[in-house]
Amino acid sequence: MLSLDRIRSARPAAREKSVHIFEHPIAALQPALSELIRAGNVDEALARAKQYFLNARSRIAMDSMLFRAGVAMRKAHGSMPVSQIAAAAHATVRTLERNFKSSSGHTVKDVSALMRFEQVRNQLWNHPDTNIAGLAHELGYTDQSHLSREFKKYGGTTPAAFARKSKKGRQALSGDFVAFVQA
Repeated sequence: MLSLDRIRSARPAAREKSVHIFEHPIAALQPALSELIRAGNVDEALARAKQYFLNARSRIAMDSMLFRAGVAMRKAHGSMPVSQIAAAAHATVRTLERNFKSSSGHTVKDVSALMRFEQVRNQLWNHPDTNIAGLAHELGYTDQSHLSREFKKYGGTTPAAFARKSKKGRQALSGDFVAFVQA
């Protein structure tokens, strides 16, 4: 699955045809945590994870411009224009963009687009028969083709193809499913 905090993107000329990969910084902890757990050092693994979250939390003050921008973006589910996000953060668009890019490595628009993509992906995964044009309208895309372009940019496939694949996956799982749980 794609996540939010780091982008590796292609050069500008090839950007239209590339898939954007977002990777959360905590993913860098995974190898060390796995090694600690395999070695039986679960308490140390938990301590490292806890410290990561404490450090991340302390980097953004509750009353900071970036915090207010993040709150506004979450409330709007990624469909708020950058100018309105800046207003909610009590900043100019330029100041918000500069600080946002400096702190996260991403633009406000990129993060907003990813938030909307994740909503579309989750909706299509859970309800593959969803009307894509209606979903585009509901989530603030200008039209279905706008949704399709962004979905392909972040997901590497069209929303319709993703929905078909999701539906097939659900059908495969919907038969008799038996699980054994060992206590």
